[in-house]
This record gives sequence, C-alpha cells and structure tokens, in this order.
Amino acid sequence: MQTSEPHGGEKSQQPLVFFDLETTGLDQSCEIVQLAAVSVGHSLNLYVIPGCRMQRGAARVTGFRVRRQRLYLHRQLVLTNSLREVLVAFIAFLQMLGRPLVIGHNIRRFDCRLLARALDELDLRAEFESSISGYVDTLPLAREMLKDRGLHSFRQENLVRELLGVNYKAHDALEDVRALQALYSVLQPTPELIRRHRFTLSTMENKPAPKSKVPFQITEHRPLGEHFRQTVKVTESKEECRDGQLNES
Repeated sequence: MQTSEPHGGEKSQQPLVFFDLETTGLDQSCEIVQLAAVSVGHSLNLYVIPGCRMQRGAARVTGFRVRRQRLYLHRQLVLTNSLREVLVAFIAFLQMLGRPLVIGHNIRRFDCRLLARALDELDLRAEFESSISGYVDTLPLAREMLKDRGLHSFRQENLVRELLGVNYKAHDALEDVRALQALYSVLQPTPELIRRHRFTLSTMENKPAPKSKVPFQITEHRPLGEHFRQTVKVTESKEECRDGQLNES
C-alpha cells in the first residue's frame, strides 16, 4: 500500500475516512468486489474476485465481469486480492490514520451490513472496530441538512451535481469516495449533527436520532476536480495486464 502526504497543511480535529464498496448485487447475500477509501492525501483501492456470480444489473452498472476466475473492469483485467487481504489492508489503513471516523453514503443500510458480515466470517470484527471511532452515513445526514431545498433525489450523484455543479464517474468505488470527500467539505456538518448521526456496527440496526431543522448554506469551495487532485489516484501498485482484453465473444 502506497500513500502520499497531503499537498497542503490541512488538519482536522478528527481524521475522516470516506469509504465505499462495489458488490455483486444489491441484496444482503451479495459479495464485495471493490473496496475503496480516501483520507486527505491517502487512498486505498482494492479488488476481490467474488465467490458468487455478478448479478446482471450490477455488472451492467459497474462494468465488472468475472471470467475464468479473473476479474475484469470494463474489459480490462485488474489485479485482485483475497477478501481477507483486502480487509486486513483496510484495517492497517485505518490504524495508520489513528481511529478515524468512517463516512459513506447509504452505508448504514447496505455497505456496513456487508462489511460486518465479511468481518465476522473472517474473525476480524474486533480488530476492525478497535481501529475506528464510528461511522456516519451521509444519506440521512444530507436529508436532514437539505430538506428545505426541494431536492427530488438524495443519491450521491445527484447531490454532487446539485451542490458542486459537476458530474463524475459513479459506481466506481474510488471515484465515489473522492466525490463524497468533496461533497462533505461543502456540507460541513456541525459536530453536534455528526454526533447524532454517528453509529457503530453494533448499533446500526437502531433508528437514527430524531431529526432537527438545520439551516444549510453553501460556503465558498474549490471545484471538485481540485479536491480530486489532492487525493492519490490509486494506492495499490498494479502490474500491467497486457492480455487483459476480453474477447468480443
């Protein structure tokens, strides 16, 4: 795993990690295919060959295909690791940052449940939980902060388009977490709001705290592209895959 120091002198009272998964489908029995995380000048992007088939809809949206125990993304062969190696690398990434707060979009109902199941299956949950200070789901957070703006959708792509005025390559975990990092810097939730939306794997079944009216104003911010350039593109060095093209058949 390679990391890069931030270009500027940005410091936060609490380290934040933005996290996302791509999976074989949308049900709770699906499996992890990609795990990505970013934190200021550090990033992690890893792939797993799933043990079950990619659902047709998920394959169409994400571009992932599995052929002969190899994983392809948009017809390009990608380097993979075992699920255990991916989770151990994620734990090391979190420990390096000093028990950060893990932030993701719609993670309470989906990503964290799959993550908890994988951690339990590999007996890594205790080590993982001791490496973080909790989670915040930006979906209910944004719904609370932006409820008076008349938005028709709180999907992350829509929020990025509405608040930052750009489109990005959604459904790629690394691009999603970069976009979420930029979105979060514009939302700038208060410590109290973060506290009320914080949860753990043990408490994620519980209902979120009651909502309160929170005024929201867009503060001056840098373009999304500038935020992206401050994050290392890929942290895992990848070998060239010269034979990575899938046949048209």
